[in-house]
Amino acid sequence: MTTANRGVHTMEASSTPQNATDVPVTDGAGTAGAGTDGGDAPAARRRTRALRRRLAAQLLFELVIPLGSYYGLRAAGAGQWLSMIAGGLLLLPWIGYGIVRQRRVEAMAVFTLSLVVAGTLLSLITGSPRVLMVRDSWVTAAIGFWVLGTLLTRRPFIMAASRGVVIAKVGEAGLVAWEGRWDVEPMFRHHLRLITAVWGSVFLLDAVLRVVLAYAIPVDAFPLTSTVLWLALLGGLLTFHNWYITRHGLKL
Repeated sequence: MTTANRGVHTMEASSTPQNATDVPVTDGAGTAGAGTDGGDAPAARRRTRALRRRLAAQLLFELVIPLGSYYGLRAAGAGQWLSMIAGGLLLLPWIGYGIVRQRRVEAMAVFTLSLVVAGTLLSLITGSPRVLMVRDSWVTAAIGFWVLGTLLTRRPFIMAASRGVVIAKVGEAGLVAWEGRWDVEPMFRHHLRLITAVWGSVFLLDAVLRVVLAYAIPVDAFPLTSTVLWLALLGGLLTFHNWYITRHGLKL
């Protein structure tokens, strides 16, 4: 099961743990209620519901269906290579849907698709399903390096990834005030950079562990084991994220 979309959408929509309200927005004063008073409250609730529906769709199409298809085909007697390919192919309509919905070609979606094709061609050449398993590590590592690379910019990953949830909670005016803190609060910059560094490091750790697993355990055990590994890392990451923003007064 590929992790590219799972990683990217996790960054976009799940940079806030537990629920859609746990965002590094404000210290509880000033802009916290700017976008949720009066007529903005129903719109904020609608955006929050839409975010949760999107996360549910991600879980179904990026976890349940690919993993279920692999073990379903294996139980039906299909080979390891065919079962892995099927799981990857089932993700293509989801990637295409994302492109159509956004009305533009997403760079990460094209990148993911190219990796699926490259991994498939390599597996045909080598005849090894383990090549397909390692393919996901390329994606996760690329995401990790990209997240860490944003530390060199004025808008580290966690700041950009939280914008949608910030808008849902405090509106456009609240977003402007929240982003304005970057220019005037050194500790705000420090906290966002530290959280970003942790996110990038976890993605890189997942990539390394995935390569180790690909060559250390039976092929049939890999899809489930790698999924459990990712969920464990993600759960720990979100737990840390929630604890950190709560401890430092960043939660809305």
